[in-house]
Parts: sequence; structure tokens; C-alpha cells
Amino acid sequence: MWNYGNLIFFSLLCSKILGNMKQKSIIALFFLLAAISTKAQEKFVFGTNINPEGVRVEIDSRGFIIGGQYLLPVMGEIHFSRVPQREWRREVQKMRAGGITIVSTYVFWNHHEIEEGRWDWSGNRNLRRFLEICREENMPVVLRIGPFCHGEVWQGGFPDWLTAKSAADPGQYKLRTTALGFMEATRKLYNNVYAQVNGLLWKQGGTVVGVQIENECRGPWAYYSALKKLALDAGFDTPFYTRTGWPKLNGKEVFGEMLPLYGDYADGFWDRKLTDMPGDYPKAFVMKDTRLSAVIATEALGANQDTKMENKELSYPYLTCELGGGMMPAYHRRINMSGREVKPLAICKLGSGSNLPGYYMYHGGTNPYDPRHTMAETQASAVTNYNDMPVMTYDFQTILGEMGQPNAVSWNESRLLHEFLKEWGGELSRMDVDSLSEHYARRGAFEFHNDYVRILNEGGMATVTPCNWQIADNVVIDWATAEPYCKADGIVYFIAIAGKKPCLCVNGRKYNAKTDKPFTAAGMTFCVLSRAKANSSYKIGSKLYFSDGLLYQDGEKIIEEKWLSQQMPITYTKIRESNGLRQVAMGGQKVAAAPTDKDFEGAAVWRIDVGKQNKDVSSLYLQINYRGDVARVYADGQLVQDNFWNGKPMLVRMSDLIGKRVELRILPLGKDYPIYLQREQRAVLDSCSDGQLLQLDSIVVLEQHSRDFLSQ
Repeated sequence: MWNYGNLIFFSLLCSKILGNMKQKSIIALFFLLAAISTKAQEKFVFGTNINPEGVRVEIDSRGFIIGGQYLLPVMGEIHFSRVPQREWRREVQKMRAGGITIVSTYVFWNHHEIEEGRWDWSGNRNLRRFLEICREENMPVVLRIGPFCHGEVWQGGFPDWLTAKSAADPGQYKLRTTALGFMEATRKLYNNVYAQVNGLLWKQGGTVVGVQIENECRGPWAYYSALKKLALDAGFDTPFYTRTGWPKLNGKEVFGEMLPLYGDYADGFWDRKLTDMPGDYPKAFVMKDTRLSAVIATEALGANQDTKMENKELSYPYLTCELGGGMMPAYHRRINMSGREVKPLAICKLGSGSNLPGYYMYHGGTNPYDPRHTMAETQASAVTNYNDMPVMTYDFQTILGEMGQPNAVSWNESRLLHEFLKEWGGELSRMDVDSLSEHYARRGAFEFHNDYVRILNEGGMATVTPCNWQIADNVVIDWATAEPYCKADGIVYFIAIAGKKPCLCVNGRKYNAKTDKPFTAAGMTFCVLSRAKANSSYKIGSKLYFSDGLLYQDGEKIIEEKWLSQQMPITYTKIRESNGLRQVAMGGQKVAAAPTDKDFEGAAVWRIDVGKQNKDVSSLYLQINYRGDVARVYADGQLVQDNFWNGKPMLVRMSDLIGKRVELRILPLGKDYPIYLQREQRAVLDSCSDGQLLQLDSIVVLEQHSRDFLSQ
């Protein structure tokens, strides 16, 4: 390594040779080179990265190196405390079937310490059991430990007792600062979380590979540093630490302490405007030479630093943790996601150089019930009071919904892309962005295209195709009009692209492919699957299986899951008419306020009789098809589910209803309510002759039917 003496000597030597240059200028030049060299040699300051089996988790400027091999993992968010414990294993297995290789999850403070000093890690809050299941399923985990989480929970996760202390004594308890009282409370939080995690870190043979410090915080950096020290003192010794790369930091970070992870959203419930795709949401669907996203106010990578991908000083890898192809409806903004949004978001980030698609959310959930107040974000709470969210549901309209139900479009489109990344992502992760425009990018041997934009261009498509790709020794795929998928059964599979005749050019020779029919080229066997055939395919082990259901592995078994409607003795009777339209007030954040508990005293009411079920009710759900403003379901007077109408039905777990007095309450929706509806739902509302919408169309029973696929 060169030291400053070497550099000065060399600069003096050069000044003799280049006599017309000023000696001071040359010395200054080499000090600059020394600074650049030092920057290139900076290391990440992370924890123990090797497990008892000797497997290392490493990160460099490109991304992940696991066991000495470059990989391109896929991360998906699920919140354990929003999913029934009995469903955890099955849902983690389904996430793996969807191509998820890292699970991320929040630890919401107010789900565990509702009263100061009284901790609850039982039932659905049992973090340790969730991590044990992830370990048993070989699923690495990134814990997002707060103290602030957001996640649309009540006060962002801060318990009431803490916000009360902050209001009474801000000098000691000011939230998200280094105030002594707040730091001490956070220390206790981290210590209690670690008590659940101890023994399950990567270095201990466990599954926790990373920890996110805080969330969506401007800093200053001293606050981040203090939190990381608390985490380390508690025992969180993990292969890497992360933070969200938004909003813009207040001041400059210390390089290498935490990986900034990025994101983008197809739409946002938090927007104040009541129009389609306002502001910069369309920009989520274009390739970019920057990691910035205006919709979540992403930061630049430090003060005075260029954010272009080709800047070689950017020594952090480009990783994401919040690609939002799904979205919650807020009361004032009733977004309806189709599922088409997910793949284009991922394609645009991969084409722009990202080496970790991280989805928020990948799996929806249900908020825990609290008789004192909602456990969701509201305009009336002390913290995270920007929107009114549903009290119970957190479905997020994502790949796997609140009950684990797959969105057929996003489930198939994302998992097929993820299988490509599992097969060839390590190769892709080492490829630079060679060329880029809004709708096209090339990284080495792969070309990424997208012209889909939610609502604005629903007819567009997102694809990845090869170009001069050496797939094997002496075998080059010059180009293809099909997407690479996977290798199985000795065959290299591609997927046909809608509107294009499937062709592969191999070693300079063009082959016209018949879909679903294998053919030989350059000594290799290829097959281009039709889209329908691909959607029914699952690679498990080294084989490709086909099913019209969802397939996932449970140990040595392959389970087929189907969601089927059932003819069961469910009756419902209207027992009260509504009192008509309510007066919609504007909340504290100047958007329409959701109805209160008292408002539902004037709702239309149906009595639902679920009868006596002979089947296991844990696999049964009511699908309530209605039209109106807000619907709620009560069991023995307790709220168990709610829904802001956006054109989609409401699902309710039968296990919450069986043996109880069940009521469905629906409030009418007025034409003039100051809320956003998409054009299809607005048309339904506008067609009402009396200026209000309230209708119960049907209630059906869905069964999550599972069977051993190979035993048929």
C-alpha cells in the first residue's frame, strides 16, 4: 500500500520528468488520488458474518456473497404479529415458493409493551417461535427493530405510555432523539427483543442475518450511531445492519456503518390528491440512473455526492427493501391495485442496477385487536397521524394477501421472475449497467424493457431478454424473443412474450420455437413455455411440476393449495336499514376522516348465521361482496374485520366467527364524499340514482384447500 511519503516522493520524481508542471499541483493531485484510494478501501463495519457451518454472509459494492458465491436474493416483508401463529410455517413456505429468499419483519414496540414494563411475547406476538420456524425452513431474516417502525400501526409502534412521557417531559423523552429518557426506554426495548432472538443469530446457527436500525428517519447521524451502539450492546451481532435510504439525512453519515436500502411505490395512499397517479408515481415505472424516488423522498448518497449508478465512488450496493407493488387503501384514497404493478417495478429496478428486489409488503396481515383504540394509523393519534387506515385489515393488496390468498397476477409474474434470479442472478449481479433510457436498460448479457405504467398505460409490458449471453461453454444465445426462466430436467426453459413469435438465436442460428415443445440447439435442450403453461409451473428441486393450484414444499412433501368456493349453510338477514349519509368531516391532516364507532350505530346491519361447520374452520373464510363506504364485521360485539370499499370484496376468517353472534354493518357511500375512487368504482357510485351507494351482493364461503400433490 502506498503511504503519503511514497506519494510525495513519486510526485517529486514526476515533477522532475514533467518540468513544466508545478510541483505543488502534482502533490495535490496525488493527495487526491490517495483520498480516492482510501475511499475505495473503506470497509463496512458489520458484525460476525460466519455461522457454525462455516458459511459466510458477505456484502461488497455489488451485493451479496453467500458461501463464496455471488447471489441475487429476493426479500419479502411479512409481519409476524399480524398473522396468526398457526399460519406462520405455511405462509413462510409459500413465500419461499414465490421466490423469497430473505424474510423481513418489523418488531412493533406497542405490540409487545402495551403497558410500561409488561412485555407480551405470546401467541401471534411470539417472535422467538417465528424465528425458530424460519430457521427450520432455512429462511434468513432481517429484523426491523425500530424503535420507530411506522408500518401504518398506531403511533408508528410507539406505546401510549411513551408518547405520554414525551408530551409531559420532552427534555428527557423527546421521541427519536438522544434524549436520555428515550434512549433508556429504547435500550430496554432492544434488550427485550434480543432476549427473544438470542441463540437465533447467524453466528449461533440461527436465521437472523441483518438488523434494520430505525425507519424513515432524517437523523442526525449521532442518533443513528447511538441506536446502533444500543443494538450492539444488547447483543445484535449480525452480518450486516441496514437503514432506509429515505428521507434525506440531516447531515452526513459515517460511511459503512449501515447499508442504505431504497424503494419505490406504484401509488400511495398517503397522497393528498384525489386523482389518478398524481405527482411522480409514474416515474416508478421507468429505468433510472439514480436511486432516488420522489414519492418517498429518497436521499442522495451523502453530501455533495453524485447519485448516478456509473459513479465509481458509490461503494454501497444498490439494494431495495420497499418495492410497493401493492398498497393499502386509506379512507380518503381508495387505491385498487391489479397485481400488474409488481413485475414492472422489479424490472425497472433490476435494469437500473439493483441487486436486491425487496418487497413491502409481500404478505398482508391483520392488526391485533385493542379494546381501547385502533392499532392502526389515524389522523387523531400523537404520532404517524397523516392518514386514517382500517382498524383491522392490513391486506395491502399484495402478492399474498391478508389470509395468505395469492393475487394470481402478481403471484405468477413475480415468482417466475424470481426463479430467473435464483438461476442466473449471481451472474447478473456482477454485470454493470451498460446503457439505459426510460424504457430500456442493458446489463451485460440481459436487456430489460418496460413500458407499462399503472392506469396510464395498462397495455404495456415488462420483460427481460438475453443478448450475447454465454449460457454454457461454446453456447451463446445471441438474442431471444422469450424470457429466460429456469433450468430443470436437463432443459433450459424460457417463457413466451405476448405478441411475439418465440425465437432463439443460438450460436448464430435462428430457431423458431413451438410453445411447450422442447427442441435441441448447439447440443442443449430448450423449451419456450406458453404463458399459461408457465403460470402453472413450479420448480422444486431439479424438477418442474405443473398444477392449476399453488405448490409449495413442506419438508419432503409438495403441497397443492387451491382457494375454492364452497356450498355451505351460511344465511344472512338484514335487520336494520341505515340512517343515511353521515356528514364527513376533514381530519387533523385535512383529508376526509374515517367513520367513528358511533357512526356505525347508524349503519345498515345484517345478522350472519355461519351455522355448525364440520370442516376445520381454520381453512374457511367468508367473502363478503358489498358496495358502500365502510364495512365492519363484529363477533359477540367485538370488531374482527373492517374494509374501506375500493371495489374488492372483504375476507373474514371463519375461526373468528364460529359459535358467536355475527353482525355485518355497512355505511352508505355518498357521491360527494371527498375521497378518491378509481374510475371503475367511481362509475358504480355515479350510477346511483339517489346519490348514495349501499348494497350487499352476496356472502360466500371460501376454502383454502390443501392436499399432498404427489399422493394423488
